[in-house]
Amino acid sequence: MSAALDRAVALLRRSGAESLPHPGGTLLAHLERVRSRLARWEARPALQLAGLCHAFYGTDGFPAALLPPERRPRLAATIGAEAEALVYLYASCDRRATYPALDRADGPFTDRFTGRRHVPGAQARRDFAELTAANELDLADTDPTFRARYGPGLSALFTRLRPLLSPAAREDCRTLPAGRT
Repeated sequence: MSAALDRAVALLRRSGAESLPHPGGTLLAHLERVRSRLARWEARPALQLAGLCHAFYGTDGFPAALLPPERRPRLAATIGAEAEALVYLYASCDRRATYPALDRADGPFTDRFTGRRHVPGAQARRDFAELTAANELDLADTDPTFRARYGPGLSALFTRLRPLLSPAAREDCRTLPAGRT
């Protein structure tokens, strides 16, 4: 993974992630913290790479994109097809439409770029939940305003997603209501 990780960081730098402001510093610093959290949770390499690159196409909560979705092959060549597919899944999520049923195996996932609805497989759903938890916990850790505004809702989301999360992620998510809201 180290070669793909190095290539991903280089692409992030070339794309301006280290100069783009983001809670807790820059977008690159946030992305590196998300990947590190996933590594601490012992996520597999593809999910760690997706965590590092999850904002390449922007997200429902962070609209600045480093690459348009039409350039997916470029990111896939850098981090691999599996990791890129996770990046796209994360970036494409219409949160308002998707989050209410995310914990259900048959819950529809709405793509904010296309409007298309689909039902991700079990592994993709678990990966999405794990990446969501890592991302939101980093924001709660680095931005007290974010934590105060969204902490209770995130606590409720993490409780619903608990069956999809790894034991390490579940334990980390438990700290949000008790220690940070």
